Formats: sequence, structure tokens, C-alpha cells
Amino acid sequence: MGTHKVGTDTDVLADCLEVPGIGFIPVNAFVLRAREPVVVDTGLSLPDRNFLDALGDVVDPADVRWIWLTHPDRDHTGGLFDLIDAAPGARVVTTFMGAGIMSTERPLPMDRVYFLNPGQSLDVGDRRLHAFRPPLFDNPATVGFYDDRTRTCFSSDCFGGPMPTAELATAPDVGPVAGPELEAAQLLWATVDSPWVHMVDPDKYRAGLEPLRAMDPETVLCTHLPPATGMTGRLLDTLSRAPGTSPFVGPDQAALERMLAGFEPGPVDQAPPMDA
Repeated sequence: MGTHKVGTDTDVLADCLEVPGIGFIPVNAFVLRAREPVVVDTGLSLPDRNFLDALGDVVDPADVRWIWLTHPDRDHTGGLFDLIDAAPGARVVTTFMGAGIMSTERPLPMDRVYFLNPGQSLDVGDRRLHAFRPPLFDNPATVGFYDDRTRTCFSSDCFGGPMPTAELATAPDVGPVAGPELEAAQLLWATVDSPWVHMVDPDKYRAGLEPLRAMDPETVLCTHLPPATGMTGRLLDTLSRAPGTSPFVGPDQAALERMLAGFEPGPVDQAPPMDA
């Protein structure tokens, strides 16, 4: 997990995960250096990731005051409980639904939770963060936010796109990715992550993009895309085409068996010789 800055107030904790047949999925968390520091999501729930170590390169975890959980999927909650322990003064920003989903696996300590719904805002000392429901999402508890002090939109999964290499997936800016390649990646992600987009009224869906267009953020920070600056209109134009794309169809069992057959066999322990 690497770190890099976006503007003056935000750090990205950049990671990625390779998904065969799709590419390298960026998995970002963020630190907003407000007067009351905010950590946005907490990385992958994999045993070889240590979120707190990466976070400690950016901010002392004990100084964190808010943990904004954009939604409780496992690629957003990897370091959550370690951070709750390391930041005794921090509260977890989520929704009633988000806390309910977490309770089916490992409940949040309810005295550390702060419920915030789309349309409400959070005072973090030197600015207010305005909560909104992103136009594309894969979890009913999803809530992003807009920081109007820096004109930065934290969009959760919305705008994501798999990258062809790990280096691009963890890059400090998505700008180097070619236009058609980026558009194809985002449309693929839209169909994978939000398959319901093919069942909605296209006009109503496109109308749902307009509040974000009116927000006019300078920078879009997505969990599953490198930072995008000065590209909001282009990103929204791409998403507007999502309902008309072909639905994603994943590998079936026959494809899985072909993939498994192509893997190198692992070492097999030899049985100890039997006594004569």
C-alpha cells in the first residue's frame, strides 16, 4: 500500500487487487486533513495488508476523529476495528443500514457510531462535509461526501474502473490512462458493480447524475479509480452511457475448470514410507 497527496488537504492510501479477466482493481482509502482528521474507508480485508502501518505514514491514528465508512463491504473495512482501537476519540460515520449490515459479522460499538444520511452534513472543525448518495453503488448503505473547501468529491465505488497494471491502479492520477481505455474500464465497472443499471429508466438515471454535475467538483476521489482532477464532466458523460451497455456475464463453472486446469500444480507432500 503506497501513499500520495492530492491537493493540500488529502492523502491517498493506494492499494489494488488483481481480478483475473478484469484487471487490477484500485482499492483506495483516504485521509482528509481537516481540523478534526477524517479517514475515509480502511482498505482490503486481507491478512497481508496492514492498514494501520500505511495510515501511520500519513497521520498518527490517535489523532483521527472521524472514520467515514462509505459502505460496509469487505474492501472498505479491512482496518476498521484496528483503527477504532487505535483512535479512541474517533467515531464511525455510517447509516442505520450500514451499522445493521456490520452487525451480521462483527458489530460496531454503538457508542462510537455517528449516523449520517444523504442530504445531511458533518462539521469537522474547519469545514462541513456534505453527504450524498452516489448515482452508482453496490451497497444500500453507500454514502459519499463533498468537501466544498477543496472542491473534492469522495464518491465511494462510483466512477471506478479496473486498470491494466498494478502501477496504473495505484498511480497518483488517472490522467495517463488513454481516453477510450478509461471509458471502457468505467463502463465495465459500472456493469460489474451496479448491475441494476440495466433495469432502470435511462432518463431518470441520467437525471440522477445532474446533482453531481451541478456540484462541479474539481477532484473526484473514488475507492476504485486513481484520483481524477479536472475530469468530472468527462467521467459523468461516460457514466451516462452505462444503461445502454451490455450486462456483464462472469465465468461459469466450465470456465472455472479451464482456469484451474491451467494453473501450475502445487507441491504435494509425500506420504511417509510404510513400515514393512
